[in-house]
Amino acid sequence: MLNPWRLQLLGLLDSLGTVRAVAETLHLSPSTVSQQLGVLETETRSHLLERTGRRVRLTRTGVALARRGRDILDRMAEAEAELRALNDEPIGTVRLGAFQSAIHPLAVPAAARLADSHPHLHVELVESEPHESGQALHAGDLDVVVTTTDYVRFPWDRDLEIVPLGVDQVVLVLPPDHPLARRRVVDLAACADQVWACDRAGTYMAELLQRLCRESGFEPRVACRFANYLLAIRHVEAGRSVALLPALAVAPGHSVVTRELTTPVHRNVAVVVRRETALRAAVDAVVEALLDHPEIPALASPT
Repeated sequence: MLNPWRLQLLGLLDSLGTVRAVAETLHLSPSTVSQQLGVLETETRSHLLERTGRRVRLTRTGVALARRGRDILDRMAEAEAELRALNDEPIGTVRLGAFQSAIHPLAVPAAARLADSHPHLHVELVESEPHESGQALHAGDLDVVVTTTDYVRFPWDRDLEIVPLGVDQVVLVLPPDHPLARRRVVDLAACADQVWACDRAGTYMAELLQRLCRESGFEPRVACRFANYLLAIRHVEAGRSVALLPALAVAPGHSVVTRELTTPVHRNVAVVVRRETALRAAVDAVVEALLDHPEIPALASPT
């Protein structure tokens, strides 16, 4: 019978590329890893490894077993999680998708707290924007998502449970010496002659910018499109553009100023999960950790 631990070693070798990297990841000696991989070859009666100089690489058979082994280990973990869940013990891997501005202030602290309180629960963080997270949740690629309920294309249905998390203000981001920075609030119509740092076409924030600008009587002139908010903020810092961003995205320490719009704009942030899931106890623990976040200045409590 195949040994799960040795399958894990083989899978890590496929992913990491070297015996030394596998050993360092698992805090083992390289000789121990090599010995156990040799035992796996004996158990399977297959040639799994071949040497090229001082390196070891997987044969075609080894690659096939490594990848099938990952499927086997995932199924074993799911079965174990289901058994533990019957006793309401959070265990297993929960894939938590969050839009990028929520990852560091919300998702990372929640995962850290769960690592201390539930050592058998592993939270895998995935960046997933509102236009991506709904389908990923339905497909089972994510178990929990932090998203906005304002995104009209999100596939909302009765199979989903929605837990309000907070309200995130949308703000105008300007270079410190920009003339509009002298104002306490800014009418978006005053930005008709500006160039914009923008998200990718088809995303929630790109569509929001286009809609708000059109409602203010102009079409935004886009200087750049970045999937990463940090790149957009740096473009603004350099005086090359202005931007419309969620307040969560603008961390302290950047040489920019933020201004509210004359007509306030915000997005409602929520945690969304499937009502039916084999990882019920684990998913509930993740949702509870997200709700138990410390006060975040940019995220107001839901009304």
